[in-house]
Amino acid sequence: MNTYRATLEEENKEITNRYKDLLKDTYKDLSKKDIILIRKAFDVAVEGHSKQRRKTGEPYIFHPIAVAKIVATEIGLGATSIAAALLHDVVEDTHYTIEDIERLFGETIARIVNGLTKISNLKKEQDFSLQAENFRKMLLTLNDDVRVILIKIADRLHNMQTMDAMPQYKQVKIASETLYIYAPLAHRLGLYNIKTELEDLGLKYTEPEVYNDILYKIKESKEEQQRYINSFTDTLKTALDKEDFTYKVKGRFKSIFSIRRKMKVQKVSFEEVYDKFAIRIIYKPTSNDEKFDAWKIYSIVTDFFKPNPARLRDWISQPKTTGYEALHITVIGPESKWVEVQIRSERMDEIAEKGYAAHFKYKQGKVNENGLESWLNKLKETLENQDSNAVDFVEDFKLNLYAKEIYVFTPKGDLKSLPKGASALDFAFSIHTDVGLKCRGAKVNGKLVPLSYKLKSGEQVEVLTAANNKPNIRWLDFVITARARTKIKTALKEEEKKIAEEGKAVLTRKLRHLKIPFNQKVVNELVNYFRLKTSFDLFYRIGNGAIDNTQLKAFVSQRNSSFINFFKSTFKRAPSKEVIDKEEVTNKYDLLVFGKEEEKLEYTLAKCCNPIAGDKVFGFITINEGVKVHKINCPNAISLQSNYAYRIISAKWIDSTKQEFKVVLRVSGIDHKGMVNNLTRIISNNMNVNIHSINISGDEGVFGGKLTISVKNRSQLTKLINNLKKVEGIQKVERINS
Repeated sequence: MNTYRATLEEENKEITNRYKDLLKDTYKDLSKKDIILIRKAFDVAVEGHSKQRRKTGEPYIFHPIAVAKIVATEIGLGATSIAAALLHDVVEDTHYTIEDIERLFGETIARIVNGLTKISNLKKEQDFSLQAENFRKMLLTLNDDVRVILIKIADRLHNMQTMDAMPQYKQVKIASETLYIYAPLAHRLGLYNIKTELEDLGLKYTEPEVYNDILYKIKESKEEQQRYINSFTDTLKTALDKEDFTYKVKGRFKSIFSIRRKMKVQKVSFEEVYDKFAIRIIYKPTSNDEKFDAWKIYSIVTDFFKPNPARLRDWISQPKTTGYEALHITVIGPESKWVEVQIRSERMDEIAEKGYAAHFKYKQGKVNENGLESWLNKLKETLENQDSNAVDFVEDFKLNLYAKEIYVFTPKGDLKSLPKGASALDFAFSIHTDVGLKCRGAKVNGKLVPLSYKLKSGEQVEVLTAANNKPNIRWLDFVITARARTKIKTALKEEEKKIAEEGKAVLTRKLRHLKIPFNQKVVNELVNYFRLKTSFDLFYRIGNGAIDNTQLKAFVSQRNSSFINFFKSTFKRAPSKEVIDKEEVTNKYDLLVFGKEEEKLEYTLAKCCNPIAGDKVFGFITINEGVKVHKINCPNAISLQSNYAYRIISAKWIDSTKQEFKVVLRVSGIDHKGMVNNLTRIISNNMNVNIHSINISGDEGVFGGKLTISVKNRSQLTKLINNLKKVEGIQKVERINS
């Protein structure tokens, strides 16, 4: 590590040079008023940070200037953001307060600086759930002003660029955090250059040997790369010149991070990655029709080099939701090597480089449906739903960041973009929350499909709804969009509240019948007796039938016969109030199920990753030790899944009182008109039992058949069977194995 040495005079000169450099390279033209504002922010920052040093020994002010420069040149924001970037650490690190900033610079800059200060004040050392809570707070600032996040990304980039002076454990922690949330955020905001640099720097500190090895090989092949680009360009030059195009051809290696990802996914060496670099043709439009020019260049390229039709990506006709536009083709270039060619106009290139700042520059007042505002509006519902725990919130939010996109049509021919892997139900929620909640089926290209059907680009989707339809906990297994997951969870919670209210009323009646008073003391006794965590859990389980009369009578019997012993055991078992409060916000998982049929199997927990109830897990069928359960992110997971895929079994933790189980009933009796209608009505009205299939046939006055239904527990099933037996004509209802 280089030791920093400079005199005070040299430092002051360097600070002035860096400030001039910042103004010189701004993306936007600055007015006189803008320059005065930036100068004022610079003076306050210099004075505030005057006694501070970075870990490298440099004056601290170097950092705010560098962040402001990234904001100005690479993100392309204007004077307000540049000033806020210069001031981003003054409230946290100096004698200035937010009130001072508002008095000196106004409400907007104060709000941005305040947002940045809140993020910086998050604790530095913490466990994962606390870290997730902090990410949630940070992401919520998207609701206030997206510039807060943009400046925070610039701040993170500069910290990553200057991390060499830090101890290794901090480097790994900050780099992991960067790969987890900041790089995906930069990607989603259209900041591709910054995303790439964050990913590469993240790899540099998390896997230094891999990073250095790939970097060395890229440097080693630089000359060969340039020779190849020249050979490719020379072939096209005459044809492009003949059509009077003004253009530039750039060649670049794919990022170290993306080469590493390809090596891992494809299980190949550096030399075997076939599309390590891309060639970009950036053209000045010859008319007002940029699209026409792009396809003209496409035809010139494919005249000389054979394209791979499966690798054509047309983001000009339908730009990505990040605003990115380009035509990507993969061709067999010189020496029979595959090369990705990206065709962009100068405007498209600027948007790809600068993200939304350039997008707005060219928009000129027109609202772009796929623009930043639209994305932020979609996210607001997710951001505002703070009921979910922090880890789930951040995981759901991340679903929206890196997802590749597919494009599907509505019945009217409108185009909708969804993340790759989205289901028909995700599509329903993307139309409207009510459409999603009442969705009972979907048609894709005119054919009925299940709600779990994974959509593909180009399909036309129609949603079928029913007014009395309600969401099901199984829906969470196949929706992938944050919006759908949030809305389903909220609706399920509302349903649980209703069931809990019914349960409370039922419990009051039953206790009165058993001559027991209904009060907080008795409720607490019941909560402890059934080893639950909250009164809500108790009411919910009584409401859905998981706790029935027999169990309540057993409680009363124990209460009456061993009053003193009961309270002794209760005292031992009862958690402190603090624990109850803490547990109330966590999910209660008591059962691990395997496979699509959600079977209960014997299993052991793997010692390499020690999964606990609620973790995302999978089962691995061992040769001698049965099923072993590993966390999805277990260090051995990739190896097991790639080498022994046939022995992997899906698994998940559930709360069995909220889970549904398939049951087959055999019914028989005397046939009459409307019999099937009566059966289905009774089932549908019976505590929201779902019907999977009905197979009933009549023969000269008698009928028989099978019903496959979903129930929550045995008491719900018993109640349903009793209600079915009351239907006129039904003589026998029995449960069978299949």
